[in-house]
Amino acid sequence: MGVLANLWRLARTGATFQRTGAMDEVLEALEAPPALRAAARILGWPLAPLGLAGDPALPPLPRALTALGPAYVKFGQTLSTRPDVVGARLAAELSVLQDRLAPFPEAEARAEIARELGAPADELFAEFGPAVAAASIAQVHPAVDRATGRKVAVKVLRPGVERAFRKDVDAFFFIAEVIELMLPASRRLRPRAVCRHFAQVVATELDLRLEASAAAEFRANSRDDPGFAVPEVVWNLSARRVLTLEWVDGLPMSDVPAIAAAGVDLRDLSRRVIQTFLRHALRDGFFHGDMHQGNLKVAPDGTLIALDFGIMGRIDPYTRRVYAEILYGFLQQDYRRVAEVHFEAGYVPEGQDLETFAQALRSIGEPIFGQDASRISMARLLSHLFEVTERFGMQTRTELILLQRTMVVVEGVARTLDPQVNMWRTAQPVVEEFMHANLGPAAALRDLRRTATVLARFGPRLPDVVERALRRAAVAGPEPDDAPARLGPALAGALAGAAAAAAVALLL
Repeated sequence: MGVLANLWRLARTGATFQRTGAMDEVLEALEAPPALRAAARILGWPLAPLGLAGDPALPPLPRALTALGPAYVKFGQTLSTRPDVVGARLAAELSVLQDRLAPFPEAEARAEIARELGAPADELFAEFGPAVAAASIAQVHPAVDRATGRKVAVKVLRPGVERAFRKDVDAFFFIAEVIELMLPASRRLRPRAVCRHFAQVVATELDLRLEASAAAEFRANSRDDPGFAVPEVVWNLSARRVLTLEWVDGLPMSDVPAIAAAGVDLRDLSRRVIQTFLRHALRDGFFHGDMHQGNLKVAPDGTLIALDFGIMGRIDPYTRRVYAEILYGFLQQDYRRVAEVHFEAGYVPEGQDLETFAQALRSIGEPIFGQDASRISMARLLSHLFEVTERFGMQTRTELILLQRTMVVVEGVARTLDPQVNMWRTAQPVVEEFMHANLGPAAALRDLRRTATVLARFGPRLPDVVERALRRAAVAGPEPDDAPARLGPALAGALAGAAAAAAVALLL
């Protein structure tokens, strides 16, 4: 999509918001100043006829987002779990985006199944019912596997959804480039890198073979987690645009009155939503990245059931430790240690003052403690955090974007169950458990053992690595005092590894 097409896309977005009435709702929710509201009306009024009409049966904001396409719907799904950000009324309106969009015709779903699986749906399934859930990317049909007689859920991608997402992602890249050009201060947030991350996530979600693999891995990781379940993949009935899972019965997470009427302890369920997410992120480094109400069910016995594995997140072991230390520092109100971790991980640029940064972190953390949870505004908290990161020149960590976004979503889900839930206090046992297992002498010894194992595999190559590094150092001709610093990273790594291996040998 070229520049003119992207400009048209941006203009039509604003026009659609104006035509559907969503513009006033958004400005009201954001508490925009009167001057900005007046400017929006003046500019938006002549453009309104160019906007998309959307579904008149929907409230204004969901109407605008569904008209604009699946990427916008994804954004609305996230906001639907944040009543403290957009207000209770808008959050309730946006909840329609989670799993109750208009389905595409069943005949098209059957055609997709025949193309992908190589046989008509009636040959593969003894029963195949109308769609029971329709979202921005796919819809789900109940069916019965003809070969086994087992009830299953068949997920089928919407026709043309790949093209629609490509258009939206292209427009988002254009927006990011314009922002970086017009607002140089925004470059530290790396808008284009954020868009690349989003594009990768979307590419994964549009290939259901990858979702099937993610579901199977997630199920294996969480098999022994009490009160949590992941449905099994039916591999022979899955392909790029079709995914079949075992059917699971349960109440939708969005129907809180029905969950309460079933006798489920809402406070306990709220706690489990938060702790389960954090346990997967910290323990496994592999977590569900789209945990809104539409992707969660509650079984009759209170078991939390996860669905839709198109967006999954990964974080490496080192980042997990850094993240846990930051959370633990906030929980202990040890802001100096939180600041030190930021500096050690390279999150804060060199030249910044540690004590000043710790003081700024205290101004973020202290309002959280000792407050009624219902009075803590996540919107104001995130706004303050943004100001602090801007002041200290911190760049956006793209590997943590999905984790941070999902934390916001998870807290929103938990608060629909228990408005008084405190994310930080609920997280504390999981963070402490991780810290105990991954920091200290036992964890250090485990790391050294892993290092020795890696060196054993590459041992035959180490002499060549050392020799090449020494030859490069000899050609460069460093001064004696400067030699250790200029031996090169390869030699330094080899020597450090050898020292680690020797230490392990002595300990063992």
